[in-house]
Amino acid sequence: MISSRRNFIGQSAFAIFGITPMLKLGMDANAPVVDPIPSRYPSTHYDDVREIVGAAHSDYDLVKELVDKRPELAKATYDWGFGDWESALGAASHMGRKDIAELLIDHGARPNLFTLAMLGKLEAVRSSIDAIPGIQSVRGPHGLTLLFHAQMRLRRKNVEGIEKEKQEALVEYLQSVGDADQQEMSKDISSDEQEIYLGRYDFGKGENEFFEVTLNSRNALFLQRGTFTGRMLKRIDQHSFAPGGAPSVKIHFEVVDGLAQTLTIHDPVPILSAQRI
Repeated sequence: MISSRRNFIGQSAFAIFGITPMLKLGMDANAPVVDPIPSRYPSTHYDDVREIVGAAHSDYDLVKELVDKRPELAKATYDWGFGDWESALGAASHMGRKDIAELLIDHGARPNLFTLAMLGKLEAVRSSIDAIPGIQSVRGPHGLTLLFHAQMRLRRKNVEGIEKEKQEALVEYLQSVGDADQQEMSKDISSDEQEIYLGRYDFGKGENEFFEVTLNSRNALFLQRGTFTGRMLKRIDQHSFAPGGAPSVKIHFEVVDGLAQTLTIHDPVPILSAQRI
């Protein structure tokens, strides 16, 4: 986050009414130059949203610092790419971080079925499924399932005693439902096939006007635009993929002589084509 932007909003937010801060507030003419108010202000800055959602995966101290100062950030939701929306509470939920989840809820975050599953709330989860049959098959952020959220809590080392028993009972119940763990479709792909797609694909001359296909820590194909956050690719056809959490998006590679030369993104209509360099 840019400190000058923070200072600007903190010291002279009313400049949105057309008042020049330096002239009307008696500011020193030698004061540091600040950034202009973002075009979407008073919407929360995208960098702030990304910071809180990213921190909510694992960093309790940073989350506490952020929400103590700005409680509204507890409700922040970020698009990681192609409409894969995730709230700060959703991040804590699929990581099994009960401590972070409870902190966010204390500051106004809105728990949903995935949060209840991570917290071991068996009766609440059961009641939701009874009330809306089939809701157990709805996937959360990144395409992660309801059962996955429940299981992630058990993977934390500090889960024991009564809490562990309740969490295990919830996992057992979701397994008995039968479709609480429906994975996103992804056809098998060998390491040799992955090599076909690895590389950089440009669609313009700007600093971030390119995509790069790499392998992530799970050894899965990963599509990233410039320096921005990327998405794991799920194989849906021979040379076509969908980014995790966004099954309506299709990324098709044109392969010539065993090597991808272009990629085209359909979201859901064709958006752009990028050329391998």
